[in-house]
Amino acid sequence: MMTVLSLWLPILLAAVAVFLASSVIHMVIGFHKNDMKAIPDERRVADALRPFAIPPGDYFMPHGHAKEMHTPEYVQKTKEGPVAILTVLPNEPANMGRSLGLWFVYSLVVGAVAAYVAGATLSIGAAYGEVFRVVAAVAFAGYSLAVLQASIWWGRSWGYTVRTMVDGLIYGLLTGGVFGWLWP
Repeated sequence: MMTVLSLWLPILLAAVAVFLASSVIHMVIGFHKNDMKAIPDERRVADALRPFAIPPGDYFMPHGHAKEMHTPEYVQKTKEGPVAILTVLPNEPANMGRSLGLWFVYSLVVGAVAAYVAGATLSIGAAYGEVFRVVAAVAFAGYSLAVLQASIWWGRSWGYTVRTMVDGLIYGLLTGGVFGWLWP
């Protein structure tokens, strides 16, 4: 059995490959440019919400607990609408440096989990194909499967979910390829 630390180089290079691929997917190809839609009459909606000074967080409207969701009052609120899930961010410009840094750390974590599984199941000198198969599957799971929950439970568009899972497939294949190439 190999340790995760003994696989530091493939972990690092896979994270770099994923980081570069995600940059191309998002900034050059524009695969996700339609993931978010503009709210109609955005200025008026923003003006209407501003006085509430809603703190950053996740909100559901109309809000209710399981017992309340079948009451006539709650059903009426949903019929009147809007029914929405709202994430409120701090009133500041997006910090792309922080987000990109966290994305890179996340890619390192996915690579480390893939390294753990591969190190526990494969031997030194394993064939490229074996390493690729195990690592790509684990990395795909790390990059993709949790995204399904956003569509299942929170109404996130299935188009977004499918596009994000395609990204995860690409990232998983890249990670598997790097590990297969650098496997001891």
